[in-house]
Amino acid sequence: MERIERVAFCGLGIMGGPMAANLARAGLELSVWTRTAGKAERFAAEHGVRAAATPADAAEGAQAAITMVPDSPEVESTLFGPEGAAATLGSGALAVDMSTIAPTAARAIGDRLAERRIDFLEGPVSGSRPGAENGTLTIMAGGERAAFERALPLFEAMGERIVHVGPRGHGQLAKLLTNTIGAVTAAALAEAVLTVERGGVDPDAFLEVAAGSAAASTVLTLKGRRMFEDDFEPLFKLEHMLKDVRHCLDEARALGVDLRLGGLAETLYARAAEEGHGEEDFAAVITAVR
Repeated sequence: MERIERVAFCGLGIMGGPMAANLARAGLELSVWTRTAGKAERFAAEHGVRAAATPADAAEGAQAAITMVPDSPEVESTLFGPEGAAATLGSGALAVDMSTIAPTAARAIGDRLAERRIDFLEGPVSGSRPGAENGTLTIMAGGERAAFERALPLFEAMGERIVHVGPRGHGQLAKLLTNTIGAVTAAALAEAVLTVERGGVDPDAFLEVAAGSAAASTVLTLKGRRMFEDDFEPLFKLEHMLKDVRHCLDEARALGVDLRLGGLAETLYARAAEEGHGEEDFAAVITAVR
């Protein structure tokens, strides 16, 4: 199996930037593209990689192209648009989408790439910005086992827990479900924080006992103090969490499952987004609870 050494990375946002940086540190020959003017050039100068003017330019000569963008329309545009990466990826190349999108969209994208003889793998991630920066992401891969094995060295540069969940679509469904669990947990935490504030309980004492109880969770660790302090600097944007919850509700509904708690969470996140908190961290769900 040929080792992948030349990689195009498309999307340098809150998650994509540090993920691409970890690939560069791993010694890969990297070409980067992002929608924001000047960002790819600044990244390239800092990390010693090549900035590309378009996704097609980034993918020229690459053995693999990674997309890390907000949702399926952006994935499709990056791959299949007028200057999309699929136009210059050669037959037998690997496309890896590490965005979080609907499983149905992932399967359709894979089908389109297969027509061009390009292998496709989904690899959505969990761990927010700290995990992306530290290279400790959880990566949920969906697709053919052979494609997973090819991508594994790339995943190992970015993540710590790497799981081949199953065929195409299964990685995305696992990610949507885990994010919805996180969204529901954060909403419950927000209610607790508000009650602590109204009851006059010491926030530090509450966080300490909660961390040693059944309430302990990554959400508590990352969001509890931030909610008390109204610190909503984005580690994972609320608008992206809302998008993921909505995708999850749609996929579950198609399977005949009514995610009632997920539906309640969607209402809170939608309210917070409508009130102008979409670009902030999803800890800002507390604004809707308040």
